[in-house]
Amino acid sequence: MAELRRRKRRRDPLLKRRPRPDPAPARKTTSRAVELERARRGGLLGSLRILGPGLITGASDDDPSGIGTYSQVGSQFGYGLLWTALFTFPLMAAVQELCARIALETGVGLGAALRRKFPTALVGACILGLVAANIINIGADLAAVAAGFELLSQGRLKELWLVVPVGGAILATQVFATYDVIFKTFKWLTLALFAYVFAAVLAHPDAGRTLAATFIPSFRGSGDYVMALVAVLGTTISPYLFFWQASSEVEAMRAAGQVTEARRRGVGKLEMRAARLDVLVGMFFSQVVMYAIILTGAAVLNAHGRIDIQSAAQAATALKPVAGPFASSLFAIGLIGTGVLAIPILSGSAAYAVKEFFGLPGNLESKPSQGPTFYLLICAATLIGMALNFLHVDPIKALYWTAVINGLAAPPLLVLIVLLGSDRALMKQRASGRLSLGLTWFATVGMTLAGLALIVFGWVLPRLH
Repeated sequence: MAELRRRKRRRDPLLKRRPRPDPAPARKTTSRAVELERARRGGLLGSLRILGPGLITGASDDDPSGIGTYSQVGSQFGYGLLWTALFTFPLMAAVQELCARIALETGVGLGAALRRKFPTALVGACILGLVAANIINIGADLAAVAAGFELLSQGRLKELWLVVPVGGAILATQVFATYDVIFKTFKWLTLALFAYVFAAVLAHPDAGRTLAATFIPSFRGSGDYVMALVAVLGTTISPYLFFWQASSEVEAMRAAGQVTEARRRGVGKLEMRAARLDVLVGMFFSQVVMYAIILTGAAVLNAHGRIDIQSAAQAATALKPVAGPFASSLFAIGLIGTGVLAIPILSGSAAYAVKEFFGLPGNLESKPSQGPTFYLLICAATLIGMALNFLHVDPIKALYWTAVINGLAAPPLLVLIVLLGSDRALMKQRASGRLSLGLTWFATVGMTLAGLALIVFGWVLPRLH
């Protein structure tokens, strides 16, 4: 019978096979997946090519708020909190990997993914807290960048005079520069952080105390110590990093040609492996810098009785082992470089969170006319942050307190993110496994307990006495 049908078709061309349905269009291979394949053949230099959102996110974690916090912690408690760098590395890496995985699997940013699963009011409250924390952080980082320029000018230019032009220049770059230019600039700005790694080596820290403090956690039952711990956790596992990581992954997919949400949804093994490598390298880089700043502060400041940093100039003395008389200039360049890196990420992550929550158009790759609300959010966050500087708050203290605020704001968001990542109906085969669940829940519970301890030791017990 089959042979008879074949003969009939040869004789009569109008008798054709029933057309088979077209297969579903394969997901377009992303640039990251292609770069990973090239990296396998390119060795170490090839591997560096795939670093992007994770590296920039990790570097932005060591923003002026981080520098101010780690310097303060090192000067106040010496080597006592070195262990936090090693302790928080797997936690922050797991959290950022989860945020990247959610974006890669769902094809949308964190704000949109959270809004689709959880009550609108709950997610809205968390995003409102994120926006408030980011604006305060922007204000503190702008003050730090202005303080850096004041150090470079040796006091001839006053910090308060510089806040507006610095903020305006950063804002203009975000609005008018292309995404590709912004992305490449961010990558180069990460180099400013290596000064602290060299400083830690040249500070000649006590080897025995350094080794012990790195691997053996120490605790003190005092409000100052608990506040320092919350500040370290807050500036290491910061809420704005969650949204920036996810939004950056979505932007990378858009740049690879996956314009629609349907084409972005779902992630292959190769792309997931590339994202994980990017996140791990970025977080490792962040923690190395964090460790170096605390160690330098302990060896240079605490060891010489300087236990309370009141200004950027005092914090700059931590770099004297590597820079000598140029310590102030080097510290100033570090503040400026990391601030210029972090401020756009803070305002951008706030804008992404709000626009994803409300389903609004716009991103850093689009023109202002294509997403006016998105750019208005960036402008509003930056302008309010600039206005906060006229309250005459000391920049180093402000940087420290923004870290504390981030530490208190992170736990509610972490709960939602961990629950979202473990939802198999949404995440399918990319739902969190045991290791991810263990690390992310540990980070959530640990930050919650640290925040509660801060309330008890910092406010409740002092009032009882």
